[in-house]
Amino acid sequence: MFRNALPLAVLALLIVMTAGAPARAASFDCAKAETLDEKAICADRRLNDDDVEMSVLYTQLKPLLGMGARGDLEDEQVAWLKRRAACKDDRVCLSNAYEDRLRQLRGGFEALARRGPF
Repeated sequence: MFRNALPLAVLALLIVMTAGAPARAASFDCAKAETLDEKAICADRRLNDDDVEMSVLYTQLKPLLGMGARGDLEDEQVAWLKRRAACKDDRVCLSNAYEDRLRQLRGGFEALARRGPF
């Protein structure tokens, strides 16, 4: 029962945060988007939604980790942002980058849930 509670709570939070906010991505202000990847994300609802989910998962996971793991997560995020920027405005590339990062972040929550108890 508790095994599914965390993913469901994250999903509920995502739904609440994304309702009525298509013009703003979670990790940056679309009105100030300068790079090709940021502009592509702001112009594509699916990529925008992926960005919202990625930002929420990253923000929620980070404080749950110990110092060393938190530093690793931050380093991974910086590397991923470079990967995203390298996609420029290639929406397939951006989608693949988000898919990979979301899988990694979800895996972080799953690892925490397996360790329990909560």
